[in-house]
Amino acid sequence: MFFYSYQKVSNFHKNLILSQLITYNSVTMSTRTNEAWLADLRSTGIPHEEALNDLRDVIQKGLPYALSRWLSSDDPLFPPLVEEVTQETLLRVLDQLDTFEGRSLFTTWVHKIAIRIALTELRRKRWRDASLDELTENEDAPPPPGLLADPQASPETSAERKDMLERVRRILQEELTPKQREALTLLGLQDIPMEEAAKKMKTNRNALYKLLHDARLRLKKRLSLEDLTPQDLLSAFEQK
Repeated sequence: MFFYSYQKVSNFHKNLILSQLITYNSVTMSTRTNEAWLADLRSTGIPHEEALNDLRDVIQKGLPYALSRWLSSDDPLFPPLVEEVTQETLLRVLDQLDTFEGRSLFTTWVHKIAIRIALTELRRKRWRDASLDELTENEDAPPPPGLLADPQASPETSAERKDMLERVRRILQEELTPKQREALTLLGLQDIPMEEAAKKMKTNRNALYKLLHDARLRLKKRLSLEDLTPQDLLSAFEQK
């Protein structure tokens, strides 16, 4: 897969990307102020939906600049990467609105988040073999093989992974609604595009963003209560 060959990104290249995006922002982005972005994204109804749509356009129009050094926009892998990065960036931005300090354009701050997500996605190894249904619907089902990755793991490591898998299953069942689990399955595990997932769930894209945002907040709160982090969940499935 393409993302294995992208190892290091120098600070020089990151700064170059950001300088291009700042120029791009000043020429092509909307005239919405930082304060207006924050107010609209925190609102409900039409202002919130319009802000999400505008921010989606900002991200998708800026990513070719950010990724051109590593991946051409003509590459068939580019559209699904952009869609995935856009989804994750919008959710991350909604989660982190309170951390924006106003030291730059809001859109520049958003692009920094998008760049980090995109470059991480280009590098990381995925473990998406499993279906969320296998984790949540069948309590007696054996752990999916993609999650118990190392057949030579020690008994202690295997036991830790099995215990963590059970905790994940329990948390998903107890904290998320059926609709939230369905959304995570379609978008997080099956890599279905946002528009297609929205149609399948008989909703619209912005309502689906809200559904995922709420699910993430619920999971984040529950993980905190159990003294867990997302990395704790991932580390249980890494080879040692």
